[in-house]
Amino acid sequence: MTEFPGASQFIPGSRSLAALRAAAEQCRGCDLWERSTQVVFSEGPRNAGLALVGEQPGDHEDIEGRLFVGPAGRVLDDALERAGIDRSSVYLTNAVKHFRWKARGKRRLHERPLRSHVVACRPWLRAEIDVVSPDVLVLMGAIAAQSLLGADFSVLRRRGVVDDAPGDLPAVVATVHPSSVLRAPDDERRARMDEFVEDLRVAAALV
Repeated sequence: MTEFPGASQFIPGSRSLAALRAAAEQCRGCDLWERSTQVVFSEGPRNAGLALVGEQPGDHEDIEGRLFVGPAGRVLDDALERAGIDRSSVYLTNAVKHFRWKARGKRRLHERPLRSHVVACRPWLRAEIDVVSPDVLVLMGAIAAQSLLGADFSVLRRRGVVDDAPGDLPAVVATVHPSSVLRAPDDERRARMDEFVEDLRVAAALV
């Protein structure tokens, strides 16, 4: 596995979301910053009871500097509305803060982060959780879940189940990433969306 120095040395001693966001702009804990437009850190209130963790920014997020503003973001917005969750009330972040991509002509296509990228970025996620101290974490997608629960964690086997996370983490509910709903065949998409919404409802009921 490629070794990176990791984010720990860039995390400020003064722990606030503003300080973390500012410091993240200078993070060189792995190589993803070199080809990204900008860091895409987080959004949402400091006292959120529910925190949603995605995988990494996509092309739209990298350009705009905001989370879930592309097609997967529209799926998430629809799912949150159906689950009765106000997006502005939740804390949104990603396990990896920079966009990893490969070129295909003029397009930038999403490329899965390496395990070493996830490990290098994990101190940011842990610092955010410490500051926000949510009641429940929703881990959306394998990268998000495995970042905190270990490389062997299976979202498909444990999705929608309330798990006790290791250490000082709050309760977690793992689910699929909204992009997986988009990738589903047309005849399966509604069922996958329904399952995603139900997972969000399970998490919201714990707050």
